[in-house]
Amino acid sequence: MLSRSACRRQHHAILRRSLATEVVSEPSSSSHPAPIRTKRPPRAVITAAVILNRSPILTRTPSLFERAYYSYQARIRRALHSPFPIDFYFKQGSLLETKFTLEEKKRERRAFGAKFKTEEDYISQEKAAADKAAVDQLALQEGEGGKLMPRVHEADLNRDYKSLDRKGRRNIYLLLQTKVDDKEIWRFPQGGVEKGELLHQAAQRDLYAECGDKMDTWIVSRNPVGVYKESPLDMSLPEPKAEKITFFFKGHILAGQIHPNPTAILDFAWLTKQEIETRVDKDYWDCVKDILSDY
Repeated sequence: MLSRSACRRQHHAILRRSLATEVVSEPSSSSHPAPIRTKRPPRAVITAAVILNRSPILTRTPSLFERAYYSYQARIRRALHSPFPIDFYFKQGSLLETKFTLEEKKRERRAFGAKFKTEEDYISQEKAAADKAAVDQLALQEGEGGKLMPRVHEADLNRDYKSLDRKGRRNIYLLLQTKVDDKEIWRFPQGGVEKGELLHQAAQRDLYAECGDKMDTWIVSRNPVGVYKESPLDMSLPEPKAEKITFFFKGHILAGQIHPNPTAILDFAWLTKQEIETRVDKDYWDCVKDILSDY
């Protein structure tokens, strides 16, 4: 008669043999497919561009509505203001008093119209002519009455797009002409970003690399004002191309002029917003149009 421990060992041996037989004899019902490896997207090409701006150097000509508004405000101020104390500031009968009186008369007529008359208009013509001659002589001695420069520069008349003096009442921007894949395009100054370099530092370095260092420029902020994706990533292609991303930074030119790199730049121009639209590609324009000033 077997002992209890021997029966337990025999039972465990039979159980192990049955389990081993089941594992070996189980047919392979389904084969597991190999895992699909996803294509790793190529690393994006990042560039930094500078929208270099020359601010207006002349005041903008007011519109008809603005001129009417300013004229109305001038009439109200002159109708309500207290009389100027001439006796306190000028000696009675002096040449300076006569000069101020003539200039004030011009200002009154400019505000109220050519038919407006003051007490000084009723003096004799001989005295009025003498006063005018004396004031003209004083202005000549003090160097006044010089000829003012015209508001339209010679660069505008000659259509010199390389001059920083053109379009004095407008914001103008630097645009470069380059060749990419045998195609001539217009774009803002731009270049690549080196390892460990900040975007605004790369923008400043690339600006000098393409346009020279004979100018005083200022990058407004470390933060970009816009971004342009030239070729969006398409993973459906067998060999997807790297995505090209351009970050735009706002800059101002304070002095000097650009001297473009002849090996990379074909031409350059200082253009207004409306002139830029006619030279750049549509996708490029849709990206930058809201960054540029209308005036």
